[in-house]
Amino acid sequence: MSANATTGNRALHALFGVGRMDEIFKLVPGVTVAAAIMLVSLWLADVIGMALLRLQGIDPTGKSSPLSGVLVAILVGIILRNVLPLPQSLQPGIQFAVTKLLRLGIIFVGIKLSLLDVLKLGAWGIPIVVTAIASGLVLISWFNRVLRLPERLGTLIAAGTGICGVTAIVSTAPAIKAEQREVAYAVANVTLFGLLGMFLYPYVAHALLHTSEQVGLFLGTAVHETAQVVGAALAYKEVFRDDVAFQAATVTKLTRNLFLAVVVPLMAFYYLRRQQASGEGEGDSRVNVAKLFPVFVLGFLAMALVRSLGDATLGGGAAFGVWNAEQWKALTTTIGE
Repeated sequence: MSANATTGNRALHALFGVGRMDEIFKLVPGVTVAAAIMLVSLWLADVIGMALLRLQGIDPTGKSSPLSGVLVAILVGIILRNVLPLPQSLQPGIQFAVTKLLRLGIIFVGIKLSLLDVLKLGAWGIPIVVTAIASGLVLISWFNRVLRLPERLGTLIAAGTGICGVTAIVSTAPAIKAEQREVAYAVANVTLFGLLGMFLYPYVAHALLHTSEQVGLFLGTAVHETAQVVGAALAYKEVFRDDVAFQAATVTKLTRNLFLAVVVPLMAFYYLRRQQASGEGEGDSRVNVAKLFPVFVLGFLAMALVRSLGDATLGGGAAFGVWNAEQWKALTTTIGE
């Protein structure tokens, strides 16, 4: 084999985790099917989401779906996997999508989050968000022990409930080596309660809380999935004519999402410690700190930093001196979605 071919194979392995072109060709069928399922799921999420808005008496024209396309894709995948046999030819590509492409997607999610949004909450809002996240993680972990559920399942549910639903679950799963069925159970859990919250919490908030800011903080911390928070806040805005609550809920949820970069290593550390304490972990009692910060989490932080710097430079007329406000918004939306 020539030196150039060897160098090319090494580059392919660094980029894709495969060493030869024939290995890449084996990925094509599975990746194609995964992409098709994702596109269909995005369409289904839009159709179902618009129907949900109509059920709440909201005109869906010009509004985004309150249902996450990622969530629908996971549910569709679960159904297909249990109804149809998975051909051997699709397995390499699907495994590649679940590992490499999924983590790449998590990195791109970071572009949707700006540190400037956190500052909008003010000194009184941020402690509330932190308290809500911490209490959710602690209480769910405690309930998991009381109910004697598997450690990894409890860790996934805690992350999904405390941070951002499905995104937090699929981000935490690789760090703790969760099984597919555990991911499915955790997704179903946060999906069910998130949908219930999307329908019920706007009216609960209106009955119990007194200011728009309080309503926004409540909706932004009590509902799991980002799309569900937007749906709940949109319902409140349309029914009670309160745009301030809508904005507060959105900013609160984005602030919660930023803690993804903290919670993934934290939950991985917690899981490893619990495993070692129960005697199920590896013999070495030391925890490799580097392994608690996966590359995709660092990439997520880097993208959030890029978004924050871009938003900060918009004050001078253009993000990084290149894109105006409209172009920058379109660029970050395209990458983040």
